Amino acid sequence: MQVIKTSIEGLIELRPQSFKDSRGSFLETYNQPVYTALGLPDRFVQDNQSFSVKGVLRGLHFQKEPFAQGKLVRVIVGKVMDIAVDLREGSPTFGKYEAFILDGETSNMAYIPEGFAHGFVALEDSIFSYKCTNVYNKAAESGIIWNDPDLNIDWGIENPIVSDKDQELTTFRALYPQFVS
Repeated sequence: MQVIKTSIEGLIELRPQSFKDSRGSFLETYNQPVYTALGLPDRFVQDNQSFSVKGVLRGLHFQKEPFAQGKLVRVIVGKVMDIAVDLREGSPTFGKYEAFILDGETSNMAYIPEGFAHGFVALEDSIFSYKCTNVYNKAAESGIIWNDPDLNIDWGIENPIVSDKDQELTTFRALYPQFVS
């Protein structure tokens, strides 16, 4: 397992070794002792999967404490630009984001700790899978509008397909007015 650290503490990209031959391929997507040794949580309680057509943008979503979720995310088929925004108050990278290209060909993954907003845009028709450290709780659901001017995220796509629900999310400034100048 190749581990690639990012500019944001705790947020990492993982590249598992894939074994390929004329029959196809095999890779290990989760191994608790290995992940624990890397400092990742050793308990995931919910797995989710979505399908998105090219151009669909989902996010930026997060759950409020005490239901915050860490996520181990990957693309099974297709390719997405995955975005994680640091919302950990007191973090030196609070309000900063990191972008990953995740795709089914390389089978790379990202671990997004609790305290981050998360979203992605499908660059191809994609099946997206993620393991969560906490169960979904509708009352704790929150989010930031995808095109927030303070975050200024470059999604790499024009005119994404965004749900009505995600179009109505609030701004970073509205959630954290004390941190935006």
